[in-house]
Amino acid sequence: MTSQEPRRPALRVSTRRVDGIEDPLAYAAPGDPTVWTRRGDILVGIGEAYSLPLRPGSSASEAAALWRELCGDAEVDDPVKIPGSGLIAFGALPFSPTSSRTPSLVVPARVIGRRGEISFVTDIVDADAAGHAGSPHAGEPIGYGAYWSATYGPGALTPGGYASAVETAVTRIGTGEVDKVVLARDIAGEVPAGADLRRLVRALATAYPDTWGFAVAGLIGASPETLVTVSERTVTARVLAGTAPRGADADEDTRISVALATSAKDLDEHRYAVQSVLRSLRPHTSALAAADAPFTLKLPNLWHLATDVDAELADGASSLDLVDALHPTAAVAGSPTDVALSIIAELEPFDRGFYAGPVGWIDASGAGEWAIALRCAQFDVTEAAEGPIPFTAHAGAGIVAGSDPETELFETRVKFRPIVDSLA
Repeated sequence: MTSQEPRRPALRVSTRRVDGIEDPLAYAAPGDPTVWTRRGDILVGIGEAYSLPLRPGSSASEAAALWRELCGDAEVDDPVKIPGSGLIAFGALPFSPTSSRTPSLVVPARVIGRRGEISFVTDIVDADAAGHAGSPHAGEPIGYGAYWSATYGPGALTPGGYASAVETAVTRIGTGEVDKVVLARDIAGEVPAGADLRRLVRALATAYPDTWGFAVAGLIGASPETLVTVSERTVTARVLAGTAPRGADADEDTRISVALATSAKDLDEHRYAVQSVLRSLRPHTSALAAADAPFTLKLPNLWHLATDVDAELADGASSLDLVDALHPTAAVAGSPTDVALSIIAELEPFDRGFYAGPVGWIDASGAGEWAIALRCAQFDVTEAAEGPIPFTAHAGAGIVAGSDPETELFETRVKFRPIVDSLA
């Protein structure tokens, strides 16, 4: 550790089971909540015990190494021993290593958690500064602020500009330069000063309970796509690629799902994404398995082609090490990855920041849950204390041979719906 680097603390961690907490979200910071939730399970981070010293361009493997060092010095008292208890950090990593956004991996001072019927509280302190963690308790909930709505409009890449970018990508695919490239477009807007952003978290979690709901480092969303989860030695991932909107009635909905499941274009796009995940996980796992054909995943606003991947961890890799191996997948970048990333940088006139990057949490054993940051908006919570809070949101589509610009533009509109509807 150099004199310029912050001192790495020896953390003391104490987790205790508590009586059921009706609304853990009410304990989060209204203006900058830290939350991870799915199907009623929830982790809420409060305050900050330590932020890992990451810089723009820091990789997930660098974050994993720093995390191991921090955990090696920690004293953890955790009789609860369920996913999310004990020492954890919430993280968000940029899509690109060239992003100007700094990776975030933060240990909260307190975690309020609920998994199934079990509620718990974890207190985390710097042992040298605070002496001991004391008896964990939830503290007091914070009343919700007034309802609000956002204003927004086109971002750096307009709908017309996006259609042109898709045309260019299809031409490049036709020359054999690349098989698939995922292109995104953006919208930009603002919410009122002092807006209680927990309302957006709750709206997304209520409307999309089967997704990963998250609020980390100003990034708030509800992602349907698991990048990787690690629990003990079990590794799982869910690959989504190939999309269609939901139908207006049951008959149309059935027709659309069947068309998606038999679409050569969408099946090709999905195959690239699955192969990308299997190739990345293979060096770290055994008993790696994925279905031969995808299933259709039904969400409130669209259908996805989906494949679940299961494996056993074969080495000492943590969930962050696997994040490093997997990201970026073909589902959010393309194939071959290096060529696709070059084309994305050429055709997208913005920095994706955390969008389409890994977001999730990791514990002291290396276990954790990580999603791909989709259906989300990035709020500049530190820049607008006195005025409206600016935000940007992105949505993308996988471009392959035969992609139609208007169809891909429509797909981005459908993918914007979860965040846009909730912002209203």
